Amino acid sequence: MTALDLSSPVAVVGTGTMGQGIAQVALVAGHPVRLYDAVDGRAREAADAIGARLDRLVEKDRLTGAERDAARARLTSAGSLDALAGCALVVEAVVERLDVKQELFRALEDVVGDDCLLATNTSSLSVTAVGGALRVPGRFVGLHFFNPAPLLPLVEVVSGFATDPASATRAYETARTWGKTPVTCADTPGFVVNRVARPFYAEALAVHELRAADPATIDAVLRESGGFRMGAFELTDLIGQDVNESVTHSVWQAFFQDVRFTPSLAQRRLVESGRLGRKSGQGWYDYRDGAERPGPHTAPPAEAPAYVVVEGDLGPAAELVGLIREAGVEVRPEDGYGAGRIVLPDGGTLCLTDGGLPGSEDLVHFDLALDYRAATRIALSASAGVRPGLLSGATGLFQALGKEVSVVGDVPGMIVARTVARIIDLAFDAVARGVATPEDVDTAMRLGVNYPLGPFEWNRRLGDAWARDLLSHIHEWEPSGRCAPSLALHRHAAADAREGTPS
Repeated sequence: MTALDLSSPVAVVGTGTMGQGIAQVALVAGHPVRLYDAVDGRAREAADAIGARLDRLVEKDRLTGAERDAARARLTSAGSLDALAGCALVVEAVVERLDVKQELFRALEDVVGDDCLLATNTSSLSVTAVGGALRVPGRFVGLHFFNPAPLLPLVEVVSGFATDPASATRAYETARTWGKTPVTCADTPGFVVNRVARPFYAEALAVHELRAADPATIDAVLRESGGFRMGAFELTDLIGQDVNESVTHSVWQAFFQDVRFTPSLAQRRLVESGRLGRKSGQGWYDYRDGAERPGPHTAPPAEAPAYVVVEGDLGPAAELVGLIREAGVEVRPEDGYGAGRIVLPDGGTLCLTDGGLPGSEDLVHFDLALDYRAATRIALSASAGVRPGLLSGATGLFQALGKEVSVVGDVPGMIVARTVARIIDLAFDAVARGVATPEDVDTAMRLGVNYPLGPFEWNRRLGDAWARDLLSHIHEWEPSGRCAPSLALHRHAAADAREGTPS
């Protein structure tokens, strides 16, 4: 089954921001597009708004004047659903209410032909449930665009329980001809992106609720050490706290209140207070005129040690050895067993967090970094009883490498490590349940939420047992089950161990 021919009319029902964006994508690709909205006059207003955006594309040399004029000629506003007869595809982008969407599609079935592809842009409802009452449910599919639709490349093509494979293929190929990067997935709560991304927000909120670090520090560590484009608190302020919390709550409820997706009480209180983020002027940060944004906690300058002893293999942090040498600090290597460690001249030890608590006056944990060379900030964690000189020496060592240092509370798994491990875990679980392929999951997370690496790319870099072991240790300290590694992750780590066993 191939993509829709460009001569085939496409309709968009619902002319808010997302509906206009989808219509613009189809229009620029070359389709005749019909806009419909239940509110009188909205479709005409949307057509005018799309026309203005086409003008801006011409100003930016992304369209020629002739292409703009041709696109405008293909765009019409429909006064009723009956005007959508003859369309080959209808995409719905109306309010996120199951009853409203079901009623709309039942009405559309009386208008369009049986060969018309029907699609919902829902981000939180079941595609199966939306299309469940249709006379021809096999032609119903999810086409989940990301906002702003004209700019973001990802489209999740979601097959409901009754979706015909040929319909999903046609939707996929059509999205691809529109210049998008589609991924296919089964109808599961959150699809790929909103399912796998929940830990990015949840772990930041958990660290904050445990009073281990403030939002500005957590955001800085996620950006400057984890390589994420934005921190969790600034991103949810941009999305809207009410919107982000609603998606989290929807996924949690859809999974029958699975503890892995539990919403945050701190975020609930923020929403209840009306602090919804940028759109309300206040969220985790204050966006009102004259307000100063708080900076991250950054440790004062400290003296670097004259030398360090590196025992064993530092694993994901192995690059630190070369960086320490380049900084002019002598490195004395020694053989070691188990996890590698860095020993300071006073006998104190630095270790990459393993998901446990430091628990000793002689131990400091440091957090995971996407790239220790490129990272501009490193988080350190120690128990309340740590020797002051040890924490100072650890701080001085990383400062000698050109890093800012944030000292956070002794939360298991710290910030970046626990976030990445949980993302990897949910990705493995999703693939094991047939939601999507590993390749599509990686594509979705890189393009949908701008992660620096997909979960499976991270897993290959960190090692097949790393996430499982770290989450197992966190679970020992936080035995709620929220961070317990999934069966899929256990199976993968065990299979890798068997393959690596000499015969």
